[in-house]
Amino acid sequence: MDSLPALFSDLALILVTAGVTTVIFKWLKQPVVLGYIIAGFLIGPNFEWFPVINDHTSVETWSEIGMVFMLFGIGLEFSFKKLKKVGGTVGITALTELVTMCLVGFVLGKILGWSQMDCIFLGAMLSISSTTIIAKAFEDMKLYREKFSGNVIGELVVEDLEAVLLMVILSTLAVSKTFDGMQLLYSMLKLGFFLLIWFIGGIFLVPTVLRWSRKFMSEETLTVFAVGLCFLMVVLANLAGFSSALGAFIMGSILAETLEAEMIHKLTTPIKNLFGAVFFVSVGMMVDPQILVNYWWQILVITIVLLIFKPLSNVVGRLIAGLGLKQAVQGGFCFSQIGEFSFIIATLGLSYGVIDEFLYPIIVSVSIITTFLTPYAIKAALPTYRWLSGRIPHQWLSHLENKDSGIKVKSGQKVSMASFMGRQFKHIIIYVAIVIAVLFLCFWGGSVIMDYVPGIWGNAISAAITLVLVSPFLWAIGFRHTLVKTTQKLMENSRFNKTTILSIFIIRFIIVWVVATSVMRHYFDANFWSHLGIGAPYYRMINIGMALVFTILLRVLSPAMKFHKRIEERFTENLNKRQSSQVFAIPEILQENCHLQKMTLSPDSVYAGKLIKETDFRDNYNVSVVSVERGKQLFELPKSDFQLYPFDKITFVGHEDHLRLLLGRVEAFDDALIQEHEESDVDMYKVEVLPDSPFVGVALMDSGLSDKYEAMIIAIEREGQFILNPSAKIKFQPYDLVWFVAQKSKAEILINSEE
Repeated sequence: MDSLPALFSDLALILVTAGVTTVIFKWLKQPVVLGYIIAGFLIGPNFEWFPVINDHTSVETWSEIGMVFMLFGIGLEFSFKKLKKVGGTVGITALTELVTMCLVGFVLGKILGWSQMDCIFLGAMLSISSTTIIAKAFEDMKLYREKFSGNVIGELVVEDLEAVLLMVILSTLAVSKTFDGMQLLYSMLKLGFFLLIWFIGGIFLVPTVLRWSRKFMSEETLTVFAVGLCFLMVVLANLAGFSSALGAFIMGSILAETLEAEMIHKLTTPIKNLFGAVFFVSVGMMVDPQILVNYWWQILVITIVLLIFKPLSNVVGRLIAGLGLKQAVQGGFCFSQIGEFSFIIATLGLSYGVIDEFLYPIIVSVSIITTFLTPYAIKAALPTYRWLSGRIPHQWLSHLENKDSGIKVKSGQKVSMASFMGRQFKHIIIYVAIVIAVLFLCFWGGSVIMDYVPGIWGNAISAAITLVLVSPFLWAIGFRHTLVKTTQKLMENSRFNKTTILSIFIIRFIIVWVVATSVMRHYFDANFWSHLGIGAPYYRMINIGMALVFTILLRVLSPAMKFHKRIEERFTENLNKRQSSQVFAIPEILQENCHLQKMTLSPDSVYAGKLIKETDFRDNYNVSVVSVERGKQLFELPKSDFQLYPFDKITFVGHEDHLRLLLGRVEAFDDALIQEHEESDVDMYKVEVLPDSPFVGVALMDSGLSDKYEAMIIAIEREGQFILNPSAKIKFQPYDLVWFVAQKSKAEILINSEE
């Protein structure tokens, strides 16, 4: 028999050890992520009294898959629309923490006597928190629905983007020992471009494909399809030079806008749990007691500084961004660790040979220690807030607490010149990015066509296909115009407005002309025109002229560009499909204060079986029921006498804080996977009907067995044949064997009466 690959025994060891340790940690009421790390330490290479794994390479691959699924799950919980909503807040907070920790890390490194590059890398590593650790802690502690969690996840996404930029900066410093501002700008533009293209393309294509294939989707096919899309985006992100974690998050965010989002999350959660366990176990395997002994005081100092300054800088950033003190403390205390991006940054420094080798194990040890402490830091947030609120002057506390309270109403004023220009430049940036992406694809496809169709015809066909495909987006850049009346009023207000608006329109026209000229030059180059006997001075002018004619033709054919409107409508429909599937959509002006939330009614909830008028939804929580889903039925705007059944999916409308308080009472599901009940004394018995029995010739329904003995007749054995679930009209005959279910005490009375 062939021996199994080492991966099988390794996985058996990992999962069994992790299973035992997590059960112990659940029994101790501690986060299971700590159990995973302990399991990793036990089976790691640094613990001699326990079996160790053999195939480290395969385990590392599995752990990376675990990170991918963790970020994919976060994306499903937190869409780009939510990131846009909290973008300003999380951007200020993340930037405050980044700058503070980079400075703190640099100064700390100098105090420890390290080299300048070690100090720079230390600051960068201390500035990035662990998305996977915080996400797992939120999951274990059931904090995803808390008010501060949305900002925390949004900030983690921004930090991951900052980490990408940090790696570019550090790579430049490592190679040239100088800071290259242009390289940083290029990296920022590249990141923004790919994020925009992935989001726009994903929102347009993925929901469209899912809508077409919805009737063919089963749980199996949807799982395969969703996981396939996740790994496709991981590959694309890697090809573009970004992390696999970022790609997984982006695809999760795209799928979060689809009707299938909740089902995909449900189906992929077991996969995420499996691979996530391997990831956290692999983190525990990096714990080396010898390193802790050799560098114990440096590790201790860095850990203490991290635990003080990192949460503190985050709290300050949140207060600057306008969040209340409670949200600032609860959110800030989540950022008390460093994670996987810090390892990547350390590996980057080692690969360039610019940092000392001792820095990597120190950072790993600090990460392990702070990972252990993260759940406790999160738990300490509320007591710390209460302690602070009791010592801060009342006037200050009132000011801090009221920063994020009250009704927020967006202005309904007319469009100003500044907002008009902002709309125009946003429109130009989005469509220029789309045009660039389409051109890349067309140029690649054009090269394939020209290989199969050599000569001038291959160039002409490729150019025609490219211009046709890019034309709707070029038309949108140059000639699409909305808010016509508003534009006219702005132009009438002042001469400056008129000149500015006309200049913007001219710039849009020039952009279209420049892009068209680039297409002409790409396909109609010197070789093309030389075959036609046209020299250099003339073909350049011909290309420019053809591009100008094409641009003018786009303007003339504006009525024929109506299909561009359909493209935009499809994108908008896909983007808002999940929200529009609700009973009604919350207007944007009310979205700061009014939310729709769907909850599944638990059988253990106090509301199960009650009429709506018997609940305290309005009185205690100020929320209303707008719809109830029951199987395939949808009850919209149910009346007060509507009865709620277990597992109903109820959509409530109300304030976010009130909905969060109500959630725990509606979805009151027990954490225990298997429910144990008291042992029942109900069992199956048999009794023989004797010839002198009073039941002979009596029909089952007249026998009184159900009323007197509380017995359920299961079968009657008659002449070797079984009558299963006998009719109530059947009459007992002598020597019938009657099989029945009853409580032991009642059964004994019945059996004794027949003996």
